[in-house]
Amino acid sequence: MNTDDKLSGRLHGEQFEPEDPDSILLRILYTILIAMMFSVGHTVLGVLTVIQIVIMLLNKGSPNPNLSEFGTDLGVWMAKAARYMTGASVKPWPWTELD
Repeated sequence: MNTDDKLSGRLHGEQFEPEDPDSILLRILYTILIAMMFSVGHTVLGVLTVIQIVIMLLNKGSPNPNLSEFGTDLGVWMAKAARYMTGASVKPWPWTELD
């Protein structure tokens, strides 16, 4: 299984529905909390991008694999958060596994 297949599975794989869905007020609360976490994630992504560019400049175009992997995980989380916020999925990490 190549990297694209793994990423596709993480984004579009089977989503387990909760046995006891949240009330609408609780869903609104979770959505607000996830939106704040999403904002922090966006800031972290920007900082990591600048750091990775500097690393690539210093290493003749070679990226740091740990930063690359973290960026992938962050992107997957942000996609899952967006899906929850729009009603298309269950809550993302920390309420479910990160993958």
